[in-house]
Amino acid sequence: TCIGVVLGVLAGYYGGWVDSTIMRLCDVVLSFPTLIIIITLASVLGPSIYNLMLAIGLLGWPPIARLLRGQMLSLRATEYVIAARAVGCGDRRLIFRHLLPNAMAPVLVAATFGIAYAILIEAGLSFLGLGVQPPTPSWGNMLTDAQSLTVLESMPWLWLPPGLMIALSVLSINFIGDGLRDALDPYLSNR
Repeated sequence: TCIGVVLGVLAGYYGGWVDSTIMRLCDVVLSFPTLIIIITLASVLGPSIYNLMLAIGLLGWPPIARLLRGQMLSLRATEYVIAARAVGCGDRRLIFRHLLPNAMAPVLVAATFGIAYAILIEAGLSFLGLGVQPPTPSWGNMLTDAQSLTVLESMPWLWLPPGLMIALSVLSINFIGDGLRDALDPYLSNR
């Protein structure tokens, strides 16, 4: 999220060649399948929680950067930004005091959805043996123990709780994101 915010602000505020360069970098990162790159990085660097966090963090910024770029492009043409420029407001003050606080609502919503996505990626890679390594607890590691048909049929207490917790946590975080969107979107409150 932090990488996406910084790059999105730079691209949306300054425009021109800065915008083109950052958005082409976004296109390059988005053109590769995220899961395949994370699996490749986990195979090359070795499976660990730190490598997994690094890979998810380095590949999860483009949607937030694109979202914030769009917000900055629309906000920089508003009257209060033009007025702030007219009274001599500098770029740093304009970005951090006026533009960024007004553009953060969609970013917070996107960040919550990114957390849910990261939980699913981590659980899936840990299930495959490329994420968190035992004995460190992970829902994906817990589901790995339930791969045989006899465990699935006769011991549901091994696979049902971690599977339900993955589903409930992802669903809960998505509901938080929806609630934030409803609470922070000024256009929805006028209806």
